[in-house]
Amino acid sequence: MAISTQAPGRPSADRAAIGSAVAARLDADPRMQRLPSAQVDAWRCPAFLDEANCDWLVQVIDANRRPSTLLSDRGTSANRTSESCDMDRNAPGIREIDRFIADALGIDPDHGETMQGQRYAPGQHFRTHHDYFHEGESYWPRMQASGGQRTWTAMIYLNEVEEGGATWFPQGGLRVAPRKGLLLVWNNLAADGSPNTATLHEGMAVVEGTKYIVTKWFRERPWAMAARAATGSPA
Repeated sequence: MAISTQAPGRPSADRAAIGSAVAARLDADPRMQRLPSAQVDAWRCPAFLDEANCDWLVQVIDANRRPSTLLSDRGTSANRTSESCDMDRNAPGIREIDRFIADALGIDPDHGETMQGQRYAPGQHFRTHHDYFHEGESYWPRMQASGGQRTWTAMIYLNEVEEGGATWFPQGGLRVAPRKGLLLVWNNLAADGSPNTATLHEGMAVVEGTKYIVTKWFRERPWAMAARAATGSPA
């Protein structure tokens, strides 16, 4: 994920159309609740994923976790102290959940990156960052080659956390506490398809307990796995 003070990018009619279509689909879904923010287009869906699948994904994360990484010319490892797990998108169970998320947003699954799990122990956090790619940074040509700009983020909380661990959008006026099975989804781009700087958000430090989530990012074009393997993995 990206951290930068540079201008993040340009408008795009194609990206704007994606944002409009997904927002209309979410607004039409009675399960989805649009969050009250004039700066960030975001929705929540309680009990999106059932308890059995949440518990199973926690086990997958625990069995395959590694130190989380950061995609940025400026950030340091201190910005992100969690552990991550890259899911096998073709594995039984993962494939079905992956497509379940894509279908909720109405996005072709081929536009989705591999679903990633994250584990936050007490004191661990992910400081304020954007999920979109900053087009002025050195990694941008690699991201263009592997599907282009990130459009939407979908995050599912897999367990309850005793204290801390909220997802906070300081410029959007939103703070979402972890709830087992809850889906949080937001558009990383503005209405004109340019990166929306107000989507700056933070995975706040866990105070007590352990936080587990899965995150899925979507691209403007199909996510090219061969190109990704050749050029490096986004964090």
